[in-house]
Amino acid sequence: MVGFLVTPAQPLDRTSFETNGQDEIDLSQLARTLWRGKLLIILSAVVCLLIGIWYAYFQAIPVYTSKAIVALESRQEQVVDIESVVTGLSGDQATINTEVEVIRSRGLIEKLVLELDLLADPEFNASLRPKSNFSIGAAVGFIRGMLGSPVEEREIDPRGELDAVIDNVLKSISIANVRQSYVFSITAITQHPTKSAKIANTLANLYILEQLETKFNATQQATSWLTDRVAELQIQLEKSEAEVKDFNASAQLVSPEALTGLNRQIKDLRDRLRETTAVKEAADARLIQLKTIAEGDDVEAIANAVNDPTLNRVLQLMQASGDSNPDRAAFDARLNQVLTRAELEATRSSSQIDALRNSIAEQERQIEDQSSDLVQLQQLQREAEASRLIYEFFLNRLKETSVQAGIQQADSRVLSDAVVPLTPSAPRKSMILALSMMLGLMAGSGFVLLREFAQNTFREASELESRTGYTVIGQVPSIPARRRKNVLKYLTDKPTSAAAEAIRNLRTSVLLSNIDNPPQIIMSTSSIPGEGKTTQSLALTQNLTGLGKRVLLIEGDIRRRVFSQYFDIADQPGLVSVLSGNTQLSESAIRIDELGADVLLGEKAKTNAADIFSSERFAEFLNHARELYDYIIIDTPPVLAVPDARIIGKSVDAVIYTVKWDSTSHRQVREGIRAFEDVNVRIAGLVLGQISSRGMKRYGYGDSYGAYSAYYDN
Repeated sequence: MVGFLVTPAQPLDRTSFETNGQDEIDLSQLARTLWRGKLLIILSAVVCLLIGIWYAYFQAIPVYTSKAIVALESRQEQVVDIESVVTGLSGDQATINTEVEVIRSRGLIEKLVLELDLLADPEFNASLRPKSNFSIGAAVGFIRGMLGSPVEEREIDPRGELDAVIDNVLKSISIANVRQSYVFSITAITQHPTKSAKIANTLANLYILEQLETKFNATQQATSWLTDRVAELQIQLEKSEAEVKDFNASAQLVSPEALTGLNRQIKDLRDRLRETTAVKEAADARLIQLKTIAEGDDVEAIANAVNDPTLNRVLQLMQASGDSNPDRAAFDARLNQVLTRAELEATRSSSQIDALRNSIAEQERQIEDQSSDLVQLQQLQREAEASRLIYEFFLNRLKETSVQAGIQQADSRVLSDAVVPLTPSAPRKSMILALSMMLGLMAGSGFVLLREFAQNTFREASELESRTGYTVIGQVPSIPARRRKNVLKYLTDKPTSAAAEAIRNLRTSVLLSNIDNPPQIIMSTSSIPGEGKTTQSLALTQNLTGLGKRVLLIEGDIRRRVFSQYFDIADQPGLVSVLSGNTQLSESAIRIDELGADVLLGEKAKTNAADIFSSERFAEFLNHARELYDYIIIDTPPVLAVPDARIIGKSVDAVIYTVKWDSTSHRQVREGIRAFEDVNVRIAGLVLGQISSRGMKRYGYGDSYGAYSAYYDN
């Protein structure tokens, strides 16, 4: 793999390590992720397409759709009109919605079921369908039989069976109102074209027939009610007219005109009473005047005042006699006659007044009695007239209703009958296939994105660098060796393989990590065991010896001691013996020909390994080794397992941190790097190891690794 020059290590931003790339969606990265998973997405689309083909062509049952069109005849009628009894649906939205519900009502659907005998149709009657041996009910019955529980035999309820069929028919029928119109579409979807058309047409006809039956029943009810009401009104009218006749027979009132004549007579009497009263008053005044004058002695003055012709002649005779003392007997006699006549006139006026007053009182009594009778008569006549009008109104309505019976018109009519469809409406195979492919693409894309978002390991060097802040100095592919002993043989036999070239690039990056002070002691470590750091140490050692350098490989993991799995070495004194002074380095280091370098094995020690590496003897040992070898490679334990690597790291020139491809989690790498930073140990660079070419292609990263690996011999 391509090596990189090492840049100075940047401090680990522990917050950004977890949240890097999570604050916003990178569309380009999202597109690259989908592109890398294109094979999986295509496979998912193909699988879904095959499922769609299987469903559309082999599994789905063809269904046929037929549609009948019904129009609502809207009328606005007067409430008192007989048409309101037999017609009169308004065209408002509430009425339209009501009619839609009427068409799909269970009562109307029940008539449809009985009309077409859909109880005998297995499509709607589930009890007529052949029972599957693998149904859930059969399985439950079998289990109950095995357990010894009695199997209940349920009797078929005719009403329940009919209700179930009605429910299934309702599911196959849809009613819709065409927007901004009084038109309804009745759609039926069944497995047979003729059946679909027959159901739609029959339902439309039943709906119209239902309207006619409803109106006929309403007319019958109205006729019955009107008949009873007319009979009652006739009896009431006859009773009212009889009351008027009886009252006329018993009352003294001749007619309203006679009452008017009485009113005119009493007016005349009152006028005469006023005149007579005036005459009486004048007569009384005359009488008083005459009596007063008659008391005087001056006959001439009396005659002038009385102004009576006879009295004046008597006075002239008296004066013609020439007698100085004439006889007044004739004069007085005539004066008395005048007085008597005046008294008679006054008395006659009083009698006339009394008579007039009695006549007026009698007339007033008659008028009062006849007025009361007239009011009562008029009331009885009005009641009789009202009864007659009501009777005639209801009688006319009864005649109209009787005439309307049997000639009602429906409020709806069929605009177009449903026709038998020639081709099935479903399944729509092209749409199913298109949707299946789209669903497959979406499912594949979702799986790729979900896998990518759920991925907690490292697959690309760029991701490892962005999350840690350290440079990736090597990308080492997985070495195809079944046994660890064959690793060096593979690298020796295939010097131009991708793995060998990756080790060379790693060597170059390590040696150039510090140009002024090239590293001499190089430590290899990782987060956890099994990440390939030991294999990498061996390969790097072998590669450095190829430069003609003297190289010492130290097994720093004295706890596990895995070098024995790579080399056939008997028990030899190792690192612990050298540090304890029991042997010299030159005596304990073993020359491995296939490696081309010296190997210092680890030994089991009674002292804690961390204490051994922390001792001054270990530091002196490394200084001595610097003098004997050009490069010293130390293979240490994983940093998260034991503290040995952090202690050794303080004494080396470069630390190589290995991360296993698509295995080590983000948290493990974070904790491992943090462990070195906490003790101020500088990491020279990271190595992404054990990269699987097949895995890279499987995840869609073949463009970043496959082309390079194909350039070399494997």
